[in-house]
Amino acid sequence: MSIDSLESQMAMNGSATTLDRVAVITDVHANLPALTATLEAIEEMGISKLYCGGDLVGYGPHPNVVCRLIEDRRIPTIYGNYDHAIARDLEDCGCAYVTQHDRELGQQSVEWTLANTDQRSKRFMHGLPFDLRFELGERRVRLVHGSPRKVNEYLFEDKPARTFERIAAGADCDVLVFGHTHKPWVREYGGVLLVNCGSVGKPRTAIRAAASPS
Repeated sequence: MSIDSLESQMAMNGSATTLDRVAVITDVHANLPALTATLEAIEEMGISKLYCGGDLVGYGPHPNVVCRLIEDRRIPTIYGNYDHAIARDLEDCGCAYVTQHDRELGQQSVEWTLANTDQRSKRFMHGLPFDLRFELGERRVRLVHGSPRKVNEYLFEDKPARTFERIAAGADCDVLVFGHTHKPWVREYGGVLLVNCGSVGKPRTAIRAAASPS
């Protein structure tokens, strides 16, 4: 997700002047074609500052190449719940499943990813931080995967406003950027702009331009 939309939102809120252009991607999930297409689009837009919100692996077939690409390009990256589990050889990725069928597919994904992720990729993910902070104009931005409270907390847009108000109160930033739900949304609570970046590699929206079935 390019934060051009974030700049527009800030301007509408009367809090933006001239901002740098920054891109944030998250939830790649080992989908190399989608990641490659997204990086190419970011380059074409002339955006030089790029951050990654984690979940590099899981579900997709290219965990090692995705990790190498992120590592070789020195893209500032945090770990997602999937990265945390696979890096430590855990069999529970911390995901929430709606149905038993989803749970069975998820477990198959964890088992396959554990077996097919090499030690270099696991070491790389093991060394990633929980969050990252940077400035956008005069605004303090904090990037987390799920929430500032937990790496695997799902911040869906329809959660009660009081949940987001509590999170905003303790976020220690002006803009909180996250992913994990794979559904993008932007809204302000308690003076903090919350930005869900959706997913590069496994979107749960009607628009799947960056996704690939490969």
